[in-house]
Amino acid sequence: MADQNEQATEAGEQEAAPFLIHGQYIKDLSFEVPNAPGIFGKMMQNQPDVSVNVDVDAAKLSETQFEVTLKIRADCKVGEDVAFICELAYGGIFELNVPAEHLEPMLLIECPRMLFPFARNIVASTTRDGSFPPMMLNPVDFASMYRARMEALQNQAEAGQA
Repeated sequence: MADQNEQATEAGEQEAAPFLIHGQYIKDLSFEVPNAPGIFGKMMQNQPDVSVNVDVDAAKLSETQFEVTLKIRADCKVGEDVAFICELAYGGIFELNVPAEHLEPMLLIECPRMLFPFARNIVASTTRDGSFPPMMLNPVDFASMYRARMEALQNQAEAGQA
């Protein structure tokens, strides 16, 4: 096996890695506490209600390079009052050398799975630095999100044919 790899390299035929991460970065980060300072007193008296929304976008940069953006929005309310809003768009540049049928699942499942721990840490640090308990996001099942997206697209296509 090593002989074959050496021969391929010597012949100038290098096989590209199927998956590379070229960089990760914060595209956008917003943290708002619109009802400060009064909201801190209300949080001592009432349990806050937190909702989290996660989405994934992918854009082609070149033939094999793609930008994947993990978008996270967390809203915290105490009754009707907003305690905080945290919005993060966390991006990564990925090089994918996979067959075409594997491209979309890689972009919408595997790439965000690689970005998530870093985005989770940013959200936790931001909420902590905003004088709230650190918000530790639960793991996200990107495969289920992908299946739900595909089912929704299929249902739209079927509804359009009817």
